[in-house]
Amino acid sequence: MTNTKSTTATSTSENDRFERGSAVLRTVSGSPNPAVLDSLADIAPDLGRLTVEFGYGDILSRPGLTLPQRQLATVSALAAMGNAAPQLRFHIDGALNVGCTREEIVETLIHVSVYAGFPAALNGLIAARAIFEARTDIPAQTRTAPAPTGDRFERGSARLSEIDGHAGEQVIASLQDIAPDLARYLLEFVFGDIYSRPGLDLKTRELTTVAMLTALGTAAPQLAVHIHALLNVGGTTTEAVEVITQMASYAGFPAALNAIAVARQVFADRATS
Repeated sequence: MTNTKSTTATSTSENDRFERGSAVLRTVSGSPNPAVLDSLADIAPDLGRLTVEFGYGDILSRPGLTLPQRQLATVSALAAMGNAAPQLRFHIDGALNVGCTREEIVETLIHVSVYAGFPAALNGLIAARAIFEARTDIPAQTRTAPAPTGDRFERGSARLSEIDGHAGEQVIASLQDIAPDLARYLLEFVFGDIYSRPGLDLKTRELTTVAMLTALGTAAPQLAVHIHALLNVGGTTTEAVEVITQMASYAGFPAALNAIAVARQVFADRATS
């Protein structure tokens, strides 16, 4: 990541929550006067205040993840859900404001294609293009080194093994009797093409994956796999809990609570293995 600024939580009094949230919102928005309160003043001023107090004062101010990590997690989740284009544009802009690079944002949105499909990734990239074109203050994206060459299946199997031990062999075995081609596509595309790309480290890829799977709420077994994977590539249990907790703001409490139940089981399994 390009910015190591951490968020901090202090007291929880109502006034402190609002002031703390306002400070984080100013950082993310890049504006001394963010528009969220004014935009809701005529219809739901309390929602504006709650957004600042809870979304920014309680959640984004928590320790455990940096603001760049939090913004990439939010961008990935909003792109994956596909139902909040204005908020996605705001948080792409916010990612730039807290130190994420264009390359990291683009790679995050390419990564979305694995878990939410190509339309979600394409729509996210359209939003990113508009933000990038407007941000003449941000250096143009530079090309990174190409992804490794060679056999895609072998490359994908090696990358998956790096993330999760013998998972590649288990994937092939689990699908061999019904959809062997799906197993091959998974290894070639997901891990051979996408996870092998430069631009994001494995830990960031897994953080965004946990965010997406939590927000989508439709893939508990895969969420468990990727919580394990996050821990395998250097993430901590605190970071896993933090990214899931953050999704309460963007996907709702049921999604976050269901994901925490999955995380609890993963932590228990690792403690006894």
